[in-house]
Amino acid sequence: MRTLIQAFRTKELRNKILFVLGMIVIYRIGSFIPTPGVDETVVRNCTATSGSENFIGLVNLFSGGAMLQLSIFALGVMPYITASIVIQLLRVVIPRFEALHKEGQSGEAKLTQYTRYLTIGLALLQSSTIVVTARSGALFGGACPGIIPDGSFWNLLVMVLVMTGGTGLIMWMAELITEKGIGQGMSILIFLSICSGFLPQLWQIGYGTNGTDGDWTKFAIVTVTLLVIMVFVNYVELSQRRIPVQYTRRMIGRKMYGGSSTYLPLKINMSGVIPPIFASSILAIPTMIAQFGNSEQSWVQWVNTNLANTSSVWYIVLYALMIVFFVFFYTEITFNPDETADNMKQYGGFIPGIRAGNATARYLKYVINRLNTVGAVYLLFVALLPTVLIKALALGSQLPFGGTTILIIAGVGLDTLRQAKAQTEQYQYAGFLFDNEQELEGKKKATA
Repeated sequence: MRTLIQAFRTKELRNKILFVLGMIVIYRIGSFIPTPGVDETVVRNCTATSGSENFIGLVNLFSGGAMLQLSIFALGVMPYITASIVIQLLRVVIPRFEALHKEGQSGEAKLTQYTRYLTIGLALLQSSTIVVTARSGALFGGACPGIIPDGSFWNLLVMVLVMTGGTGLIMWMAELITEKGIGQGMSILIFLSICSGFLPQLWQIGYGTNGTDGDWTKFAIVTVTLLVIMVFVNYVELSQRRIPVQYTRRMIGRKMYGGSSTYLPLKINMSGVIPPIFASSILAIPTMIAQFGNSEQSWVQWVNTNLANTSSVWYIVLYALMIVFFVFFYTEITFNPDETADNMKQYGGFIPGIRAGNATARYLKYVINRLNTVGAVYLLFVALLPTVLIKALALGSQLPFGGTTILIIAGVGLDTLRQAKAQTEQYQYAGFLFDNEQELEGKKKATA
């Protein structure tokens, strides 16, 4: 709160905050504008009586409820998130991408351009899937036909293009927030989308639908549990394993460089929120496929019983195994111990007690494996605790938060607050120096 008050006192930061708020208002307005060709009345009735916990439910979470409303921003930020992850994974397969990553700012700009192209391609694919699913009635579990009255090819094409254009507009708005505002634009929009559905669902536990069927005791338990988890997540996300690094002295020309001591910071949860997203997305694919099958077939019944139900034993076991796998897999891709060891050796750095080169790389792998083990246990605890609450309090599927939700809210909140504080201190120092220069000029004029 103190950082926010100080930011509003500075004109430049106040303009940035107001710009971000303006982009947020536009984003939320677009989330309620229906796509042309959709029967808004039918969609509203289906949304009130149906729910989705598969991949469609995940996309709806990241779109702030715009997905099930079939608005122009129905896809939300999900295509961009998927494209960014795919580009990172392709660095291992395509040497050109790895070379661009090592080129610095120019290479990263090229990778960003590839991410934009892939985002539009994924948006076309996902919007086509959503339109076809809505037309068949499978979007709400087959219980809501007639969402799209006109099923002609040209009408469906217009809907696909409008949704794809909405994704492009969201991507442009996110880049504007990053450039002219405070924080990372896409992360802020994700944070806003989750919170837009998070708070009403939390209130519904205590208040209910009409003020009579709620339970304020369960509301208090869920709220306290949420606050405790948030504090725990913030503590772990800020925790680091600092490996000391010593740099030797080097004579370059007539100047002496090096001789300093620093450390290599390694986070406990190096993979972030990626493992729960990957795990839930993969487990949701069979459920989405089963919606198009015959409900009397045995495999469809097994999928609906074991994988569509997030509290079933099969789902919990597979979800946990996938989280552990993606923790190690994603960290292996994003952090290269051999490259880090070579860079340290090139600049004359070494870890005290460890030889430079291959020995340093082996030591870093050992430390990372231990951190990944702790990080996997941490993610399992955060991701599976909502399932425990659902069973213990008999909430059904009304729990407003999951492991992915908590990790995103905590991570984005910390990152945005950190950037706001850094910019506030920057402008405070700039103002301090500017005031001193004015004071010195005044004294010079007075003495003259």
